[in-house]
Amino acid sequence: MQTLESLGYQVIFDNNLSTLPPFILERNYSQILVLVDRNTNDHCLPKLQAAFGDITDYDIIEVDPGEENKNIDFCIGVWKTMLDFGVDRKALMINLGGGVVTDMGGFAASTFKRGIDFIHIPTTLLAQVDASVGGKTGIDMDNVKNIIGTFTQPQAVFISNQFLETLDERQLLSGFAEVIKHGLIYDKNLFDYSKSIFLDAIPNDLVIRSVKIKNEIILQDPTEKGLRKILNFGHTIGHAVEGFSLLHDSNPLLHGEAIAIGMICEAYLSNKLNNLSDMELEEIVATFTNRYPFYAIHEQADAELLALMRNDKKNEGNKLGFALLNTIGKCDEQFFVDEELIVESLNYYRNLK
Repeated sequence: MQTLESLGYQVIFDNNLSTLPPFILERNYSQILVLVDRNTNDHCLPKLQAAFGDITDYDIIEVDPGEENKNIDFCIGVWKTMLDFGVDRKALMINLGGGVVTDMGGFAASTFKRGIDFIHIPTTLLAQVDASVGGKTGIDMDNVKNIIGTFTQPQAVFISNQFLETLDERQLLSGFAEVIKHGLIYDKNLFDYSKSIFLDAIPNDLVIRSVKIKNEIILQDPTEKGLRKILNFGHTIGHAVEGFSLLHDSNPLLHGEAIAIGMICEAYLSNKLNNLSDMELEEIVATFTNRYPFYAIHEQADAELLALMRNDKKNEGNKLGFALLNTIGKCDEQFFVDEELIVESLNYYRNLK
């Protein structure tokens, strides 16, 4: 078992979750709630229940899976259920799931009666290396990602590799995009290591190294005033592609699939605006195209994608904000990019096909 000290809480790597029951019991909560979606209710809740041991008194709140359900309507449903359960301010919410559950569960807990304690137990690779660490909570609105939210820290994050066994290859690949990103923005050795990984056996040390990078960044900039913005590499365009796909596709892109596209486009912008070399651009593009399927983005979509980007949190005034690479392993946090060049980057991606 390993632990990381984060922003007033610990990230605990505990494959058997043996430290979870004493952590909960010593805090003497009035009530325990477990937020799940249908998938984690079926595949992950039994593992949590086995770890609970003597903890037998808890209530389950279930939501529908998928980014399309991370919105105010579903959040209201969670709040109403908490009211029905008579939840007071000394209760605990355990968010058992991927990024949708941890984002929305953290937001629901941080706002209900002005805030109750919550714990994240991330069950996807994406949530383990990204969504569950750093204190960002949030929901989407009008297909704009995480536009409503808070900075609220959990009481703890418990990471167990047993939950990765419940994931299919597509879900693992989605989370793996954020591992690659952490290498690109902060640690070239991690980027190089990630290229040798087979998804059927994600090593513990890869997850730990990725989480350590994110944790090191957020400790220096908890509320995203400067350095933490580099974690958004690939996300200005990637979030727009994700929102577009949610609106138009019957089988929409997963977060990491969209962010992979965003990182290709924003690596192109890095080459044009921040001295990323042609050789490293080609290396980055090959890394993603070798693993991630091509997604057809028609030129007619550009106006809608730009409209989504204009609502991005990183913008200032009418200027579209980006974090761009200088070299593999180093990222600079604040660039404002003209829309014509953004369209050029989308054309660059289209031409890869």
